[in-house]
Amino acid sequence: MRDLWVVGDIHGAHDKLRAILLRAGLIDFEGNWTAGDARMVFLGDYLDRGTKGVEVIGLIRRLEAQARRSGGEVTALLGNHEVMFLATLLFRHDDPQDRLGFRQYWQRNGGQERDLHLLSPDDLAWMTGLPMMAVLDSWLMIHADSLMYLKLGDTVGAVNTRVRAMLAGRDSESWGHFLNAFAARMAFSLAGGETAVRRMLGTFGGDHLAHGHTPVHVLIDEQRHGRVRGAGAPLPYAGRLCVAMDSGMAYRPNAGFIARLDGGGVAEVVCFPDGEPAY
Repeated sequence: MRDLWVVGDIHGAHDKLRAILLRAGLIDFEGNWTAGDARMVFLGDYLDRGTKGVEVIGLIRRLEAQARRSGGEVTALLGNHEVMFLATLLFRHDDPQDRLGFRQYWQRNGGQERDLHLLSPDDLAWMTGLPMMAVLDSWLMIHADSLMYLKLGDTVGAVNTRVRAMLAGRDSESWGHFLNAFAARMAFSLAGGETAVRRMLGTFGGDHLAHGHTPVHVLIDEQRHGRVRGAGAPLPYAGRLCVAMDSGMAYRPNAGFIARLDGGGVAEVVCFPDGEPAY
């Protein structure tokens, strides 16, 4: 079986991402794909908070093309921060006074003006075509730890088609409702979380679920009601059916990890050099 690597929320932390991918042997020093026929899934949130969102998107798009030529595959999912960014860009001329609040919402959540100016039309077209979810091997891949996906369709294809259609339109109310729904989190960590994960898997397929969106250290704090020094590994929870993959790499200087998944769960973890110890 081909390797399956998963990367959580990057949020503009381009240099840190490159360091981790290099350490894992997935790219070379020039940032080119060296992983052969391996698969890699990026779980969304490439922009905001960190300063190099443009470079993150450029790297992912280059790896997509290079992996394809090597018999590998790179899949990038849509995150809620991509939707925030697109809404800000799409409606800024329709609503210069920001009465809809999209720009303010984006800025409050770490929006970077540099991205607005430097992302190319090709980058934006790529972003609007990103899928919401995917199933690879026994894994259901999504961005948010939320049940919102169940309201969008009953198959992976139906959800992806519906969201692409919404992103192609200019109905600001639909965009607003979608952004509000996409902000939800912790559906799998609170009471009834394992049942919620089973609903997702029963509807969309897969034996396990991987998500980003909520940083691992936040989930640990929620479950243990105490502070954690480090969160240097993915977090299996909800009866080990679910794995949280947001390492918080843009939030903490030493944070950042990626993981190789297999049919049994997390098979390998590669952390940012000198990262904090795992919990």
